Amino acid sequence: MLLAVIAACEIGFWVLLAAGLTTRYLFRLPKLGMALLVMVPLVDVVMLVASVIDIRTGGEPSFKHSLAAIFIGVSVGFGHRTLQWADGWAAHKFAGGPRPYKPRKGTREKARWERQGWYRHLTSYAVACAIMIGLGLLSGEGYDALLGPAWTWTIVLVIDGFISFSYGDDVDEDADSKQDRVEA
Repeated sequence: MLLAVIAACEIGFWVLLAAGLTTRYLFRLPKLGMALLVMVPLVDVVMLVASVIDIRTGGEPSFKHSLAAIFIGVSVGFGHRTLQWADGWAAHKFAGGPRPYKPRKGTREKARWERQGWYRHLTSYAVACAIMIGLGLLSGEGYDALLGPAWTWTIVLVIDGFISFSYGDDVDEDADSKQDRVEA
């Protein structure tokens, strides 16, 4: 049952996002579109409540609970940026807005952008692990089964950290100054 709720919530995230952007930009109803976009985080609340209910009604802590925690963590860490990204592209494509900003390779701004992405990744990881531990404690059976995916994620997080922080070492000063002149 919980897997069906997780799948429905993931689908619901994208449906609400698409409906909000469509309503906002194609139907030219910005308030209604914004209302739909504001509802996007509610799918995470539904997923968390379903996970807690499953645990409290005797569900054995397992990968499905970890999966819910991972989805919620990623949504907390990257959800706002994902909404901004999608809104920026929809505004650009359908409302004549400016092209969404993307820092150029080899600039300090690109290095900063990559580090901010890693911080979001770290936030996602911390939130998901906290939820896994919380669900484990709530179950009374411990959190060992729930933290299984966290070990693999730890390796991915460390590799992402090395990559994200490697951008600061080879910054092209000329590209950075060209970027400054273009923005001025």
